[in-house]
Amino acid sequence: MFTHVKETHAAVVFLLGEHAYKLKKPVSLGFLDFSTVRARQAACHREVELNRRLAPDVYEGVADVLGPDGTVCEHLVVMRRMPDERRLATLVRVGRPVDDCLRFVARQLAGLHAMARHGPQIDREGSREMLRGRWTDSFGQVRALPGATIEPGVLDEIEHLALRFLSGRASLFERRIAEGRIVDGHGDLLADDIFCLDDGPRILDCLEFDERLRFVDGLDDAAFLAMDLEWLGAPRLAELFLRWYVEFSGDPAPTALWHHYVAYRAFVRAKVACLRHWQGDMDAEWEARRLAELALRHLHAGAVTLVLVGGPPASGKSTLGGALADRLGYTLLRSDRIRKELAGLDPAQSASAPYRQGIYDPGHTAGTYAELLSRAELLLAQGEPVVLDASWSEERHRTMAADVAVRTSSDLVALLCTVMPQIASARLATRPPELSDADETIGATMTAAMPPWPGAIEIDTSASPQETLARALAAVHPPERNVSWRFQRSQIEPD
Repeated sequence: MFTHVKETHAAVVFLLGEHAYKLKKPVSLGFLDFSTVRARQAACHREVELNRRLAPDVYEGVADVLGPDGTVCEHLVVMRRMPDERRLATLVRVGRPVDDCLRFVARQLAGLHAMARHGPQIDREGSREMLRGRWTDSFGQVRALPGATIEPGVLDEIEHLALRFLSGRASLFERRIAEGRIVDGHGDLLADDIFCLDDGPRILDCLEFDERLRFVDGLDDAAFLAMDLEWLGAPRLAELFLRWYVEFSGDPAPTALWHHYVAYRAFVRAKVACLRHWQGDMDAEWEARRLAELALRHLHAGAVTLVLVGGPPASGKSTLGGALADRLGYTLLRSDRIRKELAGLDPAQSASAPYRQGIYDPGHTAGTYAELLSRAELLLAQGEPVVLDASWSEERHRTMAADVAVRTSSDLVALLCTVMPQIASARLATRPPELSDADETIGATMTAAMPPWPGAIEIDTSASPQETLARALAAVHPPERNVSWRFQRSQIEPD
């Protein structure tokens, strides 16, 4: 019977008939040690135990290999052989439909995480400090290699964005641990190791040689496969898979964290490609650079952003702020609503008063902005981007907002809505009752008193709503920094 042999850095797999037999190599590679028969035996049994969590009918057991004298000299993992043509990676490359298979994989992974071990030792590996350590170790390992496989400027930017995200997100990672999101997961979820069979997928090759590498945030575990799918040229499938995973796991993680974990997985693979290039694989240089670019795009897409949408009454700021929040999935906070909430009024209740009087006097205004920015700071620290709809007519309030962005390591984008006076007057004269109580007189007074806003991007709202939104979106997310995913939080549509 003809035998196929496949080899990796740590194992040799013999494909014989309906079975596959995996032999651990007697090697010590630093991150794993199979140098003794006892170590290889333990690794074989551990591999079977762990992989039976997701593929119990594939991992049949461990076979002992007998020497000429009848004594045990080696051990083999015995598996049911999977058809190569049903590999998820193969199906994706040739364009076969795999949505049903991926949805099942997402459900299985969420189920694995729901039943996984938890504990202080596992939680520690999912902390912000440990993730920061893994990032910095990878940067150091890449920089220690001779030559510059990844361009130094790209590497520096990846490091800056990754560590900046972590710096402002302490409460997010603390919440992830408190919610039990750190699990004993799969650790190496690749499309090459998933087989889409008629009776459901089989997920193989769980990482067994270092349990700490399996102790990860469940979203991080899922992001590995999302990254792999995007690398295979299927960004729609990558996002679909993550959406299904968070649906089945009930995970409310912000999309900024999705992007961060995908970027982390892409950079780890880029690091491995750098090592391969150093060892003589010339093709690995191109791969390392492409993966670094993928990591960088996701870090840009996952940068937490504070968007200030300001301008005088009837400038279109509330309409634009709402449209931006809807399109990007950002949280929208409106000063008009918070002002009335603090005053104990129903948002729809009129509180009309002369300019800078009533609930619009300096004291109420100061309290409104303080509360607006306090709520924004809590959300930003959790990785949730925010749109703040207010006039932003006073420099001190803009300075306060900039301070919040600094404290939460967030990007700050300021949009100043403008419109011709006659259009603003017409809007104020004809608009129905709403949160704002400004009339034409107050609108004209505020417009005249509004000081310059250095650094703000002017958005002319007299254009069509579509044009206005498009310009604002380009300011918040420049097109060259967008990831291949076509949507942020909006519903995914089929190609």
